[in-house]
Amino acid sequence: MFTKIFGKQKQETTALTSLEKLNETLEMLQKKESVLTRKASAEVEKAREFTRAKNKKAAIQCLKRKRLLEQQIEQLGNYELRIHDQMILLEGAKATTETVDALRSGAAAMKGMQKAMSMDDVDNTMDEINEQTEHMKQIQAALAAPMGADFDEDELEAELEELEGADLEEELLKPPEPVAPIQIPAGKQSARPPPQKLTAEEEELEALQAEMAL
Repeated sequence: MFTKIFGKQKQETTALTSLEKLNETLEMLQKKESVLTRKASAEVEKAREFTRAKNKKAAIQCLKRKRLLEQQIEQLGNYELRIHDQMILLEGAKATTETVDALRSGAAAMKGMQKAMSMDDVDNTMDEINEQTEHMKQIQAALAAPMGADFDEDELEAELEELEGADLEEELLKPPEPVAPIQIPAGKQSARPPPQKLTAEEEELEALQAEMAL
C-alpha cells in the first residue's frame, strides 16, 4: 500500500516537474525567436540602406543573413510546436492517470464495503428487522386490547334482543293519550234549548222505566 502511495506521489511529482521544464523551455524559445525576428528586421533595413547607397553586394549579404535568421526562426517555431504537443500529451496522460487512480480508489472502497457486508449479514439483518417489527406489532395489539373480562358476544346479542322486545311490549301496553277537546269560540257555540218541564204522566213513565231496569 505504501509503495502505491509513494509511487503515485512520485508520478505526480515527475509530471509536474516535466510540465514546468517544458514551460521554461517554451518561454526560452519564444524569447530567442523574438530576438531573431528583430535581427531579421534589422537586416532588411540595412539591405534597404545599402540599396539606396548603390551597394548591391552589401545589400545581398544582408538579405542572406535575413534568410538564415528566418530559417532559425522557423526551426524554433517547430520546436515550440513539439513542446506544445508534448505538454498536451503530458497533461492528457496526467488526467488519465488521475482518472484511473480515482476509479481504482473507488473500486477498492467498494471491495472493502463488500467484504464488510456479506449476503449472510444482509439476510440476518433483515430477519432481525422482521422479528422486531412483528414483536412491536404484538405489543401494539396488546396495548390496544380492551381492559376487563372477556364477554360472549352471542350472549350480549341475545340480551339486547330481550331488551328491545320488552321496550316494544311496554309501548304497546301504554294507554292512548287523551285527545284534547276542540275549543270552539264563544260566538260560534250552538245554543241548546233549555230543558222543558215534564208533565205528571211523563214523570210516572220514567219512574216505571227505572224500576223495570232494576
